[in-house]
Amino acid sequence: MSLWIRYTRATAKDDGRTGFGLLEDGRVIEYEGDMFASPRRTGRTFDLEEISLTSPCVPSRIVALWNNFHALSAKLGKALPAHPLFLIKPSTSLAGPGDTIRRPVGYDGKIVYEGELGIVIGKRCSNVSIEEAADYVFGYTCVNDVTAAELLFEDANFPQWCRAKGYDTFGCIGPAIATGLDWQNTHVVTTLDGVERQNYPLADMAFSPLEQVSRISRDMTLLPGDVIACGTSLGVGSMRDGATVEVSIEGIGTLTNHVSEVLATAEAR
Repeated sequence: MSLWIRYTRATAKDDGRTGFGLLEDGRVIEYEGDMFASPRRTGRTFDLEEISLTSPCVPSRIVALWNNFHALSAKLGKALPAHPLFLIKPSTSLAGPGDTIRRPVGYDGKIVYEGELGIVIGKRCSNVSIEEAADYVFGYTCVNDVTAAELLFEDANFPQWCRAKGYDTFGCIGPAIATGLDWQNTHVVTTLDGVERQNYPLADMAFSPLEQVSRISRDMTLLPGDVIACGTSLGVGSMRDGATVEVSIEGIGTLTNHVSEVLATAEAR
């Protein structure tokens, strides 16, 4: 298994540019070119202390599933769907490790965390079979699918999933992309201010990652770097301003984000 990361390095030579590489034995091995298409080693290595992690990829969209776990489906009293149910989080919702989850302007309601597994697409993917899908999966990452929960049903005529989940910084991913992850034997663990809130097995998924890739690729073309958030299970809850939320998956690492402490206002901007 390999761990791919993206980072910035504040030196005169690097000038804060974003680079990418592999984590090996506590050091970063720098690569260049395209992470998803034959990247090349540069010969440079860094200590982790020399870099700041960013989102491990830059998706054109995050495809976020709903009702994809047996345990949550049973709690909600809803039948599992015949096809993955999903919404689209825009590219502008992206946030990386250590980034602040910003409260939307004028919204003072609940902001909810959802710890999830993310599938990272490795090459252009359209109308692929389940048997072919593995060739299109680059690896896996952690996702916090953040939601402004009280906006979902603000208008009784139309559930506002994309609006409630599409705000800037509401698509947290990272800290790395793990290739070759044995997802069936791992759990998603979410903590809020150090207290465990979620701990659920990924083996409880209704649609496996390969099924998701195959079925969603029939609905839309997926591009390299796109992320499919596999949905969440029991334990979703709200985050107070100033809270620290961590999503951990063994083999990938821990995605840490903080919620903004001060309510944003139009005047403040």
